[in-house]
Amino acid sequence: MPRIMSPDTIFVSPLSLVETTIEDAQVSHLVTLINGETLVPTPPSITPDRHLRLDMNDICEPIMGLVLPCEEHVADLVQFALDWDRRAPLLIHCWAGISRSTAAAFISLCALNPDADEIGLARALREASPTAYPNRRLVALGDEVLSRQGRMIAAVERIGRGAIAEEGQVFGLSARNAA
Repeated sequence: MPRIMSPDTIFVSPLSLVETTIEDAQVSHLVTLINGETLVPTPPSITPDRHLRLDMNDICEPIMGLVLPCEEHVADLVQFALDWDRRAPLLIHCWAGISRSTAAAFISLCALNPDADEIGLARALREASPTAYPNRRLVALGDEVLSRQGRMIAAVERIGRGAIAEEGQVFGLSARNAA
């Protein structure tokens, strides 16, 4: 895990490394973006009001029987990020730590840094994670919710697909990004 231990760090991890990351980084807030069938209990060190669960599948188009990310998911994420007190790190995770969670981290950075350049924020994401491949639907919805006029989706398109992996590594991003 990167040694970015500032209280205003946003960490991203796969599900398999959530417990370790919470302990190592002394995380106070948790965002879970995973399908509703996968039970992710709130860790004892995090109060239930500091654990946002967004039940969705990692899809960009409707598929029968799966939950498509929607505007309500993104609005809840943005509000949670804005309500985060930044006294201890925030952890965002999905199953693999590659698509939904990296999209949520990018959306959170854009929400917390309303005047920052989207391309600079996307580049910071790519530098932190060579495997990041933000879910395009989540990013497009974030673009709408944050009134970024297409600049968020253009920025993640610009950084490209990233290295193919089954699971991403834990990484951290400063929430105070002056990109």
